[in-house]
Amino acid sequence: MLATFSPLVADLVEWVARAPRPYAEVLDAWRTSCPRLPIWEEAVDRGLVGFSRGSDGVRTVHITAAGHSFLHEAGRVGRVDPPATGR
Repeated sequence: MLATFSPLVADLVEWVARAPRPYAEVLDAWRTSCPRLPIWEEAVDRGLVGFSRGSDGVRTVHITAAGHSFLHEAGRVGRVDPPATGR
């Protein structure tokens, strides 16, 4: 089943890699009512995305080093910038 998730997980991670996103925006864009396709949960559980809180108090979602490695392994390496220091 993990292989089934990989393309969709890669889509989510690639989307977050383009720019940190507000947590609420990510959940709204990637929510699912289907318990068999927990893409968001899979990305979080695998450590592909992380969270931080900005000085404005807004919680954001960003790609992790593991997320960048995942994209590289998925052949999507050239589509996003390398990981920022400290993430």
